[in-house]
Amino acid sequence: MYSRIRLQTPWFKAERKYFNETPADVGVLLFLEECKGHHLEDEILNSSLYKAIRQMNMTELDKISNKIKTREDAVAIIKHWEKANETIVFTNGCFDIVHRGHIDYLSKAKDLGTKLILGLNTDASVQRLKGPQRPVVDEQSRAILMAALQFIDLVVFFDEDTPYELIKALQPDVLVKGSDYKAADIVGYDILMAKGGKVKTIDFVEGFSTTSIVEKIKTLM
Repeated sequence: MYSRIRLQTPWFKAERKYFNETPADVGVLLFLEECKGHHLEDEILNSSLYKAIRQMNMTELDKISNKIKTREDAVAIIKHWEKANETIVFTNGCFDIVHRGHIDYLSKAKDLGTKLILGLNTDASVQRLKGPQRPVVDEQSRAILMAALQFIDLVVFFDEDTPYELIKALQPDVLVKGSDYKAADIVGYDILMAKGGKVKTIDFVEGFSTTSIVEKIKTLM
């Protein structure tokens, strides 16, 4: 029924894992590949129809993993969000051992817009900031855990000591950090001010920190 040559193209093979082997699903993929030949892939691959079918056939773990993006992919996704008038919020951190304070902070950050991007320190970045014994949890595991949170839309790694270059690339509408910072001292403040964006701070829940949890674990060993 389907062209065996077209069914074996790299793009088709990469995408078909998200679709069932039904005539309807394969037909959608063939249509999408035909659109690629006419340079319509950006419009089609970001269409509601494509996303709905792809999401419907994803496993729950696929849906989580699909939120973890490279810097380049995140920039492309943001362009489509901007066309849809989404308000893009950015925050960052190590999120080594996730606790109630993190959940409170991140959920409130999402309330400041419609899409929340989390810049996540790589293991190397965490070690430079926190010392050789950190992180406790490796970067891929941290990324999966953060992407599993319903209010986080994208997770993007950064290897630098600060997320300045990542913020510069992503150009969010709102930049968020904890209230232990003064807004003007937050990395990326100048970028947001230059584009007419907002820089917000959020109070932390008292009594919760990764460092205190690590120290408590040490006393129990």
